[in-house]
Amino acid sequence: MRPHSAMLSSTMKIEALLTEKHINLNLGSSSKDEVIDTLIAMVADHDKVRDLKQLAEDVRKREREMSTGIGKNIGLPHAKTSAVTEPVLALATLSNEVDFESIDNQPVKIVFLLATPETMLAEHLKLLGRITRLAGRDDVRRKLIDAATPADVLELFKQEERDLPQI
Repeated sequence: MRPHSAMLSSTMKIEALLTEKHINLNLGSSSKDEVIDTLIAMVADHDKVRDLKQLAEDVRKREREMSTGIGKNIGLPHAKTSAVTEPVLALATLSNEVDFESIDNQPVKIVFLLATPETMLAEHLKLLGRITRLAGRDDVRRKLIDAATPADVLELFKQEERDLPQI
Protein backbone atom coordinates (compact mmCIF):
# COMPACT_ATOMS: atom_id res chain seq x y z
CA MET A 1 0.00 0.00 0.00
CA ARG A 2 1.33 3.41 -0.93
CA PRO A 3 1.53 5.87 1.93
CA HIS A 4 -1.10 8.21 0.45
CA SER A 5 -3.72 5.67 -0.63
CA ALA A 6 -5.75 5.53 2.57
CA MET A 7 -5.83 9.29 2.81
CA LEU A 8 -6.75 9.74 -0.85
CA SER A 9 -9.56 7.23 -1.08
CA SER A 10 -11.97 9.54 0.68
CA THR A 11 -11.26 12.41 -1.74
CA MET A 12 -11.46 10.65 -5.09
CA LYS A 13 -14.81 11.99 -6.12
CA ILE A 14 -14.88 14.65 -8.82
CA GLU A 15 -16.75 16.98 -6.50
CA ALA A 16 -14.03 16.62 -3.85
CA LEU A 17 -11.19 17.26 -6.32
CA LEU A 18 -12.75 20.33 -7.97
CA THR A 19 -12.93 23.75 -6.36
CA GLU A 20 -14.80 26.82 -7.57
CA LYS A 21 -11.56 28.55 -8.58
CA HIS A 22 -10.69 25.59 -10.83
CA ILE A 23 -13.93 25.85 -12.80
CA ASN A 24 -14.26 28.30 -15.69
CA LEU A 25 -17.69 28.67 -17.31
CA ASN A 26 -18.17 29.92 -20.89
CA LEU A 27 -14.47 30.15 -21.63
CA GLY A 28 -13.92 32.00 -24.90
CA SER A 29 -11.05 30.01 -26.40
CA SER A 30 -10.89 29.28 -30.10
CA SER A 31 -8.40 26.40 -30.30
CA LYS A 32 -7.53 23.19 -28.49
CA ASP A 33 -4.10 24.56 -27.51
CA GLU A 34 -5.68 27.72 -26.11
CA VAL A 35 -8.16 25.69 -24.04
CA ILE A 36 -5.41 23.43 -22.65
CA ASP A 37 -3.17 26.43 -21.87
CA THR A 38 -6.03 28.11 -20.00
CA LEU A 39 -6.80 24.98 -17.97
CA ILE A 40 -3.13 24.61 -17.04
CA ALA A 41 -3.00 28.29 -16.01
CA MET A 42 -6.12 27.71 -13.88
CA VAL A 43 -4.22 25.20 -11.70
CA ALA A 44 -1.01 27.27 -11.50
CA ASP A 45 -1.66 28.14 -7.85
CA HIS A 46 -3.06 24.71 -6.89
CA ASP A 47 -1.37 23.48 -3.72
CA LYS A 48 -0.90 19.99 -5.26
CA VAL A 49 0.98 21.31 -8.32
CA ARG A 50 4.70 21.43 -7.68
CA ASP A 51 5.99 22.04 -11.23
CA LEU A 52 3.69 23.87 -13.62
CA LYS A 53 6.14 23.74 -16.54
CA GLN A 54 6.48 19.95 -16.18
CA LEU A 55 2.69 19.59 -15.92
CA ALA A 56 2.21 21.56 -19.14
CA GLU A 57 4.87 19.48 -20.94
CA ASP A 58 3.35 16.18 -19.78
CA VAL A 59 -0.21 17.16 -20.73
CA ARG A 60 0.91 18.36 -24.18
CA LYS A 61 3.02 15.23 -24.71
CA ARG A 62 0.00 13.03 -23.94
CA GLU A 63 -2.16 15.11 -26.29
CA ARG A 64 0.39 14.70 -29.12
CA GLU A 65 0.30 10.91 -28.67
CA MET A 66 -3.47 10.81 -29.12
CA SER A 67 -6.23 13.40 -28.93
CA THR A 68 -8.14 13.45 -25.66
CA GLY A 69 -11.35 14.43 -27.40
CA ILE A 70 -13.31 11.46 -26.00
CA GLY A 71 -16.54 12.12 -27.88
CA LYS A 72 -19.93 13.52 -26.89
CA ASN A 73 -18.51 17.08 -26.93
CA ILE A 74 -16.01 16.32 -24.13
CA GLY A 75 -12.27 16.95 -24.01
CA LEU A 76 -10.23 15.28 -21.28
CA PRO A 77 -6.58 16.34 -21.49
CA HIS A 78 -4.69 14.40 -18.84
CA ALA A 79 -1.32 13.19 -17.68
CA LYS A 80 0.34 10.93 -15.17
CA THR A 81 3.09 13.23 -13.97
CA SER A 82 5.62 13.92 -11.26
CA ALA A 83 4.49 17.56 -11.44
CA VAL A 84 1.63 16.93 -8.97
CA THR A 85 1.62 15.43 -5.48
CA GLU A 86 -2.05 14.32 -5.57
CA PRO A 87 -4.77 14.31 -8.24
CA VAL A 88 -5.52 17.75 -9.67
CA LEU A 89 -8.69 18.50 -11.63
CA ALA A 90 -9.97 21.56 -13.50
CA LEU A 91 -13.05 22.05 -15.67
CA ALA A 92 -14.11 24.53 -18.31
CA THR A 93 -17.22 24.90 -20.40
CA LEU A 94 -16.66 26.68 -23.70
CA SER A 95 -18.70 29.53 -25.15
CA ASN A 96 -17.73 28.33 -28.65
CA GLU A 97 -17.32 24.75 -29.77
CA VAL A 98 -13.66 23.86 -30.34
CA ASP A 99 -12.23 21.18 -32.62
CA PHE A 100 -10.42 18.66 -30.39
CA GLU A 101 -9.89 16.02 -33.09
CA SER A 102 -12.38 13.93 -31.13
CA ILE A 103 -12.95 10.26 -31.79
CA ASP A 104 -16.52 11.00 -32.93
CA ASN A 105 -15.40 14.08 -34.96
CA GLN A 106 -17.69 16.29 -32.84
CA PRO A 107 -16.41 19.61 -31.46
CA VAL A 108 -15.89 20.03 -27.73
CA LYS A 109 -17.98 22.14 -25.32
CA ILE A 110 -16.77 20.73 -21.96
CA VAL A 111 -13.13 20.16 -21.03
CA PHE A 112 -11.67 18.50 -17.95
CA LEU A 113 -7.96 18.65 -17.10
CA LEU A 114 -6.77 15.75 -14.94
CA ALA A 115 -3.26 15.27 -13.60
CA THR A 116 -2.30 12.49 -11.21
CA PRO A 117 1.03 11.40 -9.77
CA GLU A 118 2.82 8.74 -11.83
CA THR A 119 2.55 6.36 -8.87
CA MET A 120 -1.26 6.49 -8.91
CA LEU A 121 -2.05 4.64 -12.14
CA ALA A 122 -5.11 2.81 -10.77
CA GLU A 123 -6.61 6.02 -9.36
CA HIS A 124 -5.83 7.85 -12.61
CA LEU A 125 -7.70 5.26 -14.66
CA LYS A 126 -10.63 5.20 -12.21
CA LEU A 127 -10.94 8.99 -12.29
CA LEU A 128 -10.81 9.02 -16.10
CA GLY A 129 -13.56 6.40 -16.09
CA ARG A 130 -15.70 8.28 -13.59
CA ILE A 131 -15.42 11.55 -15.53
CA THR A 132 -16.20 9.76 -18.79
CA ARG A 133 -19.22 7.94 -17.34
CA LEU A 134 -20.75 10.99 -15.66
CA ALA A 135 -20.00 13.61 -18.31
CA GLY A 136 -20.94 11.10 -21.03
CA ARG A 137 -24.56 11.28 -19.90
CA ASP A 138 -26.68 13.71 -21.92
CA ASP A 139 -28.44 15.11 -18.83
CA VAL A 140 -25.16 15.81 -17.00
CA ARG A 141 -23.59 17.47 -20.05
CA ARG A 142 -26.65 19.68 -20.49
CA LYS A 143 -26.53 20.72 -16.82
CA LEU A 144 -22.79 21.47 -17.05
CA ILE A 145 -23.27 23.64 -20.13
CA ASP A 146 -26.25 25.41 -18.50
CA ALA A 147 -24.51 25.93 -15.14
CA ALA A 148 -24.58 29.60 -14.11
CA THR A 149 -21.86 29.44 -11.45
CA PRO A 150 -18.96 27.17 -10.40
CA ALA A 151 -20.99 26.39 -7.27
CA ASP A 152 -23.72 24.95 -9.54
CA VAL A 153 -21.13 22.64 -11.12
CA LEU A 154 -19.91 21.42 -7.72
CA GLU A 155 -23.48 20.81 -6.58
CA LEU A 156 -24.20 18.85 -9.77
CA PHE A 157 -21.25 16.51 -9.15
CA LYS A 158 -22.14 16.23 -5.47
CA GLN A 159 -25.67 15.09 -6.43
CA GLU A 160 -24.53 12.78 -9.24
CA GLU A 161 -21.80 11.14 -7.14
CA ARG A 162 -23.88 10.79 -3.98
CA ASP A 163 -24.69 7.16 -4.67
CA LEU A 164 -21.45 6.21 -6.40
CA PRO A 165 -18.78 4.30 -4.47
CA GLN A 166 -15.56 6.02 -3.48
CA ILE A 167 -12.62 5.24 -5.74
